[in-house]
Amino acid sequence: MADYYDLLGVSREADADTLKRSYRRLARQYHPDINKDPGAEERFKEIGRAYEVLSDPQTRARYDQFGEAGVSGGGGGPDMADMGGFADLFETFFSGFGGAGGASGPRRRGPRQGDDLRLDLTISFNEAVFGQERDVQIRHLETCATCDGSGAKRGSGPTTCGTCGGSGQVRRATRTPFGSFTQVAPCPTCEGTGQVIADPCGDCGGQGVQQVRKKLRITIPAGVDSGTRLRVTGEGNAGQRGGPAGDLYVYLFVQAHDHLRREGIHIQSDVTISYLQAILGDKIEVDTVDGPETLEIPAGTQPGATLTLTNKGVPRLGNPVARGNHHVSVKVHIPTKLSSHERELLDQLAGHHSGKEHPHKSGLFGGLFG
Repeated sequence: MADYYDLLGVSREADADTLKRSYRRLARQYHPDINKDPGAEERFKEIGRAYEVLSDPQTRARYDQFGEAGVSGGGGGPDMADMGGFADLFETFFSGFGGAGGASGPRRRGPRQGDDLRLDLTISFNEAVFGQERDVQIRHLETCATCDGSGAKRGSGPTTCGTCGGSGQVRRATRTPFGSFTQVAPCPTCEGTGQVIADPCGDCGGQGVQQVRKKLRITIPAGVDSGTRLRVTGEGNAGQRGGPAGDLYVYLFVQAHDHLRREGIHIQSDVTISYLQAILGDKIEVDTVDGPETLEIPAGTQPGATLTLTNKGVPRLGNPVARGNHHVSVKVHIPTKLSSHERELLDQLAGHHSGKEHPHKSGLFGGLFG
């Protein structure tokens, strides 16, 4: 099921009045007697369930902390007294709606898989490039070890619900301006399971699950990037009634590097050299993800040129042997002031280069001395 706040179109900080207004608007829009579009009835039920949970401060707090697992099982619907002339019409919103003589299917009472969980993890630039094992702590629901998930104290067990006779459902006839309808809803006593626990487990309060804090070691593969999602099977919330646990999804966010940039599997950086290094060539040291590397500056390198360090980029995700390249963009520093000796030498060079005594008004040397 989608997030309850998203279903109602409100923020997680929405107050009670905002929730109520949004619910009333959406309930009118999706009621199956008004909206005949496919999926309208199912959306109507989801909206009702979302409002039922979020309109009650206690169930809202459990939902905010544990997600749907913290509020699984349904009771009666929300208070409809303030719905005006639509009260009778929207009484049927909660868990199953049928026309006259119709009924929804029974609530599933067998094993149910636990909810998936999400963990946001921030890693460094180099951890994303080369991969890493990280220890993290999560809080999730685990099967109660005392009662083995049954919810009942040792030596006892669940009994048949006296309200619904074990069916897990109750029926109620409703008259509306559109006709008579029969509502089939989960039994409020047993929450649709057909069984009740007369003597609940003292450790889990009859829930069959307990919240625990757990330490996990997560393997981050080489080549991940911001937005990469890792799946850790079976580390979500425990399932109910013997169902399998959900999964943990780890969303990665990569910190920016001080002077390296990533573009896919390639690394980009800048380097500034002197005009003499650009003219004569040189060998300099630059930082890479592998540490300091020697970069050869060819003689005659032009400002804005890009030099490449092969195989010094990011490994391909799933194929760490294949790596991208490191591209270095060259900037040339032109001095604004020269000593008399430097100027004399450059004058000689300029004269030798052009065959003229003072060629400073044009070309490279015009830029140096203009």
